[in-house]
Parts: sequence; structure tokens; C-alpha cells
Amino acid sequence: MASKTIARHPTPGASEDNAQDPADRLENTLSQLEALLWVCHGEDIDWCSGDGPRQLDNLLWLAAELARKAGELFQESEKARKGASETGG
Repeated sequence: MASKTIARHPTPGASEDNAQDPADRLENTLSQLEALLWVCHGEDIDWCSGDGPRQLDNLLWLAAELARKAGELFQESEKARKGASETGG
């Protein structure tokens, strides 16, 4: 019987969107989505045993990834805003 492949967190500082193949990115996204849905169900979750620690880890991974992406978007928007004001646009 084949074992389940577990998504791994990308190396810090690496752009996982470019560094990983689509299958790895899909697996990572599905792991994060599963954790988010697990939390949304919310009833009687034991975060200390069973699947709880893994799901909590994936949820925190998702939050950190979203924060990183938001920071990147902010930097891009600031560059665009400064570029537009320098060109008079």
C-alpha cells in the first residue's frame, strides 16, 4: 500500500511559487486548505494529539505565507505608487 505524501514547508526565503513544481505547490495548498477547513469545523478539536498538531502547524504555515505575500504586495504597490508620482501619473 502506498504511503501518503506529506507536504513540506518551503525553505524560508525561497519563493515557493517559482522553486517548486506545480504538483508540490498543489500539495502544499491542499494541506493548508485542509487545515483551514479543519479549524472552521472547530468542534472538539484536540490540538495536542492525533492530527491536531499537524493541522495547527499547517494553519500557522498558511498564516505565515499569507503575511509574507501581503508584505510582498505592499512593497510592489509602494513601488508602483512612487513610480506613478515620479512620472506625474
